[in-house]
Amino acid sequence: MSCVILIGMPGSGKSTVGVLLAKALGYLFTDVDLLISHRAGKPLQKILDEDGLEAFLALEESVGSTLTAAHTVIATGGSMVLSEKAMTHLKKLGTTVFIDVPFAEIERRVTNIKTRGIVFHPNETLADVYRDRLPLYERYADVTVRVAPNDTIEDTVDSIIKSGFV
Repeated sequence: MSCVILIGMPGSGKSTVGVLLAKALGYLFTDVDLLISHRAGKPLQKILDEDGLEAFLALEESVGSTLTAAHTVIATGGSMVLSEKAMTHLKKLGTTVFIDVPFAEIERRVTNIKTRGIVFHPNETLADVYRDRLPLYERYADVTVRVAPNDTIEDTVDSIIKSGFV
């Protein structure tokens, strides 16, 4: 297995799980949000505020569709699934794992929706984002790991490893 690509909602723990999963597998770790920030020279929220939603999505697609990696855990941004081009490319790199966290838990974890660099349209709520993206996460997932409310990050890492696809 070359790479493990983590997808899921903002607040699902992709970056945190990714670091621990990479350590457990002896892999490198790449956080796509950091690559986007680095390429733009500013934080995600600043990209959204100054350049707009479409520019952010174009940059995210560019980063996702050109990423090269081997033996790497890749944490994508929650909106990466909005780009078929990027997801088609990423799926060629390895196994795509959907970290499926119940909406109530996402809502509890994500308290800074306006400042966290989350892609959503004006007047759209976190519930709208969840509803719209869930079918995309399910579509692109090779493996789905369901996270129970009391699961720890370590439990999620263990579930991914035990899925047998990693």
